[in-house]
Amino acid sequence: QVQLVESGGGLVQAGGSLRLSCAASGRTFSMYTMGWFRQAPGKERQFVAAIRSSGGSTYYADYAESLKGRFAISGDNAKNTVYLNMNSQKPEDTAVYYCAASNGGPYYYTISNYDYWGQGTQVTVSS
Repeated sequence: QVQLVESGGGLVQAGGSLRLSCAASGRTFSMYTMGWFRQAPGKERQFVAAIRSSGGSTYYADYAESLKGRFAISGDNAKNTVYLNMNSQKPEDTAVYYCAASNGGPYYYTISNYDYWGQGTQVTVSS
């Protein structure tokens, strides 16, 4: 089992920045990919970014040009923690952000690829 705890969410004005953290505990050695997803009110959960535990390759959602250059995922294997830095935030970034961990599988952008989920942290961007 792997436990994931997100933190760092909150209220921020448009143009501001937030840094989300996801601390993993338990059988962390089995994690292959760590990902961030978000779910806005009334919408489906969607992929944001992912990072491979080995090698550190990173991947970002390609559904929205607006994410590129603003969000950055990083990891600290020594601390079993993954981060999501969000800059130049926009009101449409408002959502609950979830951290997820996968034991394996290539489809880092799909919900079904992940075996463990955190409880989520609310991010609200005011205009």
